[in-house]
Amino acid sequence: MRKREVGTCNRESNSLEHGLAYIEKNRAIDDVILSGGDPLLLDTESIDRILSKLKSFDHVEVIRIHTRVLCTLPSRITDNLVSVLKKYHPLYINTHFNHPLEITDMAASACAMLADAGIPLGCQTVLLKGINDTPEVMTELMKGLIRMRVRPYYLHHPDPVAGTAHLRPSLETGLNIIKSMRGHISGIAIPHYVIDLPGGYGKVPVTPEYIKSLDGNKAVVENYQGHRCQYLF
Repeated sequence: MRKREVGTCNRESNSLEHGLAYIEKNRAIDDVILSGGDPLLLDTESIDRILSKLKSFDHVEVIRIHTRVLCTLPSRITDNLVSVLKKYHPLYINTHFNHPLEITDMAASACAMLADAGIPLGCQTVLLKGINDTPEVMTELMKGLIRMRVRPYYLHHPDPVAGTAHLRPSLETGLNIIKSMRGHISGIAIPHYVIDLPGGYGKVPVTPEYIKSLDGNKAVVENYQGHRCQYLF
């Protein structure tokens, strides 16, 4: 999906300045995501400049950085970079791990540096057919993330991008994975399974149906083991 970003260009471009000007002008914007490409591949001085500018807008309450360098280039997380990032709390970092084999000692060390600096870490994983589309692999990945102090956030169903059909599992596969984790691992290790609707309509959670019926103030609820009970509310 990001192949259009390949090549050399100056990220300190007019488009960036226009984006910052737009955020400054539109005071309804209180949450800003720096994505890409990968914003942490910028030099540290540029990152500092961008964050400083965003922080100067009093209506911007939260800054989020989406990056994969914790997995693909953990050496990018240096003392100098961390010292810059921690100046701009509340700052959140969402990263992308898709398989337990990506959880290396270097990745764990990079995550620890950020977590020790008080930066909350989350992970957005993509469900990939033949790679992580089993309960066993996904559970191992989520437990590994928690050990690194990375909170599983989203499990994305792959977008229908041309040439990637071989990587797209069924929605039923994803639902079964989520159901398999419920009741067997910590709730903080279970991500939100989502699809990104075409046409810019946003992300929608896809959840197993635990409420089997509603009647007045009574509900029939099924737990992770398949047992049903009546709940009064």
